[in-house]
Amino acid sequence: MFELESRGDVGVIRIGPELDARNAPQTTDALREIVEKGTVKLVADLSGLEFIDSSGLGSLVSIIKMVRKVQGDLRLCGLTPGVRSIFQLTRLFKVFTAYDSVDEAVGSFLD
Repeated sequence: MFELESRGDVGVIRIGPELDARNAPQTTDALREIVEKGTVKLVADLSGLEFIDSSGLGSLVSIIKMVRKVQGDLRLCGLTPGVRSIFQLTRLFKVFTAYDSVDEAVGSFLD
């Protein structure tokens, strides 16, 4: 489903290959635990994500709301063309900031 890597105080979460109604609740719960343990700067590496549905989008929106309440953020990177088009169609790029690579996304927290 996903794996977590720490880069300083930034948590990098690799999500894939699917984020949908079957696994979105578990993903939200797992990310909520990470935030509750104090990691509020998150990067979601979506380079391995082949499919996302409305439940998956809702999971990411739920987490970004949570981390922003505690002065954190969730940034995206590695969006495949299909996943990118979903974010464009839903206009979620107004909510999320996306980067090409994990390094760029992690570095954006240093600016």
